[in-house]
Order: sequence, then C-alpha cells, then structure tokens
Amino acid sequence: MSDIYVIGHKAPDTDTVCSAIVYAGIKGYKPATAGPINEETEFALKQFGVPAPEVLENASGKTLVLVDHNEPGQRVDGAEKILAIIDHHKMNFNYPDPIFIHVEPVGSTATVIAKMFPNEVKANKAYAGLLLSAILSDTVIFKSPTTTEEDKKIAQELAQVAGISDITKFGVDLKKAKASIKGKPVADVVHVDFKDYDFKGKKVGIGQTEVVDIEEVYERKDEFVNYLNELKNSKGYDMVIFMATDIIKEGTELYYVGNAAIIEKAFNVKVSGPSVWLPGVMSRKKQVAPPVEKVYLEG
Repeated sequence: MSDIYVIGHKAPDTDTVCSAIVYAGIKGYKPATAGPINEETEFALKQFGVPAPEVLENASGKTLVLVDHNEPGQRVDGAEKILAIIDHHKMNFNYPDPIFIHVEPVGSTATVIAKMFPNEVKANKAYAGLLLSAILSDTVIFKSPTTTEEDKKIAQELAQVAGISDITKFGVDLKKAKASIKGKPVADVVHVDFKDYDFKGKKVGIGQTEVVDIEEVYERKDEFVNYLNELKNSKGYDMVIFMATDIIKEGTELYYVGNAAIIEKAFNVKVSGPSVWLPGVMSRKKQVAPPVEKVYLEG
C-alpha cells in the first residue's frame, strides 16, 4: 500500500471520513481521519462493514490528499506536502507547486468521488453505501439548500448498488445516530462539526450539530453560551458561532459570542440575547459562513 494518506478536515464528519475511505481504496492510498469519528459516521461504517480509518492528528512528513476541505485552518496539523484536493467548498488555498485539484459545486465531496469513479463505485457495495451515507449526511437528507439534482440522482444510483430500498428512512436512521445531545459534554457537542475561518484577518469559529428535538439545546443554553465565551477568550477568536440545527423543524438556533451587530447585519435580524432562531437555515457552508464573511469584508 502507498505511503500517501487521504484525509479530511478536523472535527471529521461523515462526508470527510467516507470520502477519504473510498478515494483511498480506489487509488491504493491510506485513509485517515484528523480526529475521532462521530456516532453518525460509526453507524455508516458499521452498516456497510467497513473499519474506521487510522486517526492521524499530526501529518508531519507525510504526503496527503485532502478531501472535503482546502482552507489552511481546517487541515490536520503538520500538513505540508499536498498531492491533491477533492472538494465541494469554495477555494481558499495557496501552494507553491502545481497539484491536482477537483472541486465541484455539489452537496458533498462524496458526489464528486462517485462521479469521478463510477465503475469502481458501482462494483463495490460498501463504497456505494459509504458515499450514499455521506451525501445524505451533508445534504441533510436533501433538505439543505446545498443539495443539487446531481446529488439526488447519484444518491439513487448508489442506493441501488448498496441495497438501500428506502433512502429517506435510511437517512433518518443515519441522522438519529448522533441527534441526541443528552448526557454529552457541551464541548463535544460544539466541536462535533467545527470549522475555523479567516475572515479578513479575523479568526471566526463556526460549529454545528443536528438534532431532532431543539428543546434538548434550549434546556442547556446557559452551558452553551458559557462555553462559547470561554472558547472565544482562550483561543483568540473574534467571534464563535454555534448552529443547533433542528432537522425536523428545518431551522437553526444560532448562538454566538462576539459583536451582535455582525449577526444582525448578516442575517437581517434583531437580536436581544445570545441566540436567534433562523427558520430554513440548514447549511453552514451556504447560509451562515458566506453572509458572516460578507459583513467582515464590508466592515
């Protein structure tokens, strides 16, 4: 096996892990994650009989293929030698050498990989199942505005190969695997899917968790606000945002610490406390990070 590692972003989600596994398997590379996997990803791996990849928290001296990210703040520590990037996010990447980059405006990196290697994926039930899981996860079972018709079409094809007769039911079961926050430390909930951004030289962190009952979050709102303040003060953030996204109500309770005027301008709302309900907001990538960045750029 090659000494090249395929790895996704910090705070690994299902798309970043499953995409790394499939791409590595097809290319003969080694899959890895930049941290522990979450319950949803565990559900997907168990469903299709695939072991969890090696955890690689420092990649010093290793050659990497980056999947599902490209921004420096989201990379594994020690990432220096990069061979390729496979992604579906906006580009914020500089590198001294020419490398292979494949980025498409679709709902998940898994969709990109399924398009790149249709024959290999169709011949492997586990690959198809993992990529299907990743698409359903990242598009929130096609409810996210990031969803494209390509995502839906490819998901249907993957479901046939993977033996999944009811995509919606499988997607709901997948989401339920990590949907409850009861008994979980607040820090774990905030960081289960957390990304750092550089907005005009300012460090901004945006975390997201998906729930099926937003009341679980409301019951612990003081804990979340206190932790976000602690995180902001200890890690040099200009702002920290936590999205508690209810996949049933299809909206997000957005908690923040930082300048309230930025939130008001970004989302055209009035805030009177540490959070605001944003109906229809499901996607950090398309509905939260871009408007917040725009305010910073205009400021």
